[in-house]
Amino acid sequence: MTEPDHLWQHVERAREGDRVALEEIVRAVQDDVYRLALRMTGHPEDARDASQEILVKVVTRLDAFRGESSLKTWVYRIAVRHVLDRKKSRVEALALDFERFGDDLLDGLASEGHRDPLMEEEVKLGCTLAMLTCLDRDHRIAFILADIFDVPHHDAAQFCATGEETYRQRLSRARRLLEAFTTSFCGLVNEDAPCRCDKRIARAEELGRIERGRPSLARGVAIEAKEELEALHTTARLLRSHPHYAAPVEILDGLRDSLDGHLRILR
Repeated sequence: MTEPDHLWQHVERAREGDRVALEEIVRAVQDDVYRLALRMTGHPEDARDASQEILVKVVTRLDAFRGESSLKTWVYRIAVRHVLDRKKSRVEALALDFERFGDDLLDGLASEGHRDPLMEEEVKLGCTLAMLTCLDRDHRIAFILADIFDVPHHDAAQFCATGEETYRQRLSRARRLLEAFTTSFCGLVNEDAPCRCDKRIARAEELGRIERGRPSLARGVAIEAKEELEALHTTARLLRSHPHYAAPVEILDGLRDSLDGHLRILR
């Protein structure tokens, strides 16, 4: 797979010290980096910090890029290794497993739902991120790469520094665990399951996980009020149903500040 001509030209110019070209490279990959980091960390602030760390590695290692794969493939490889090795995020530190998370969902579940489409979406997005952290990192990244980002198994296995058969086994187990959990608990996947996003709003607000009118995940998402929530039916559709997140502007600003002291680029 070859890099589009315009992006490859940016790489060449960036290596020669062109700061505008370097910024174009960062802009081309930062959204994908952030989306991966968000799924792995489960928290927007931790995802922002991880993304900045990854992009620092990308920028400072640009001389090592040989064009044998696309630039985005090369960036994915760096990003995957970083999120697998990084310290635990604040959500990971909760050490959730599927049993504990199931108990948490049912704790304080309202008997009647409160119709607020934006907050329902916020609850859904936060729930699915937390759900992913019930998997250990190896199984989580396998599921994210295959079922959310559609990365071919051969490439994903290389990113994870493992054999393709091992990767496939991890992916299969992750799918089974997530499907079993959502079928048992999530009303968006199974209409007979007990948990509904509208019934979780009050409890999530009480625990400080959401703030009415100030969504952190559903911000900018177009929500159409409906009499009934859309039935997503499958675990994969549920976990893919996040918006096409754009990287926060603070990532590029922070990257500039991080590099300014020793490289003085991106200015």
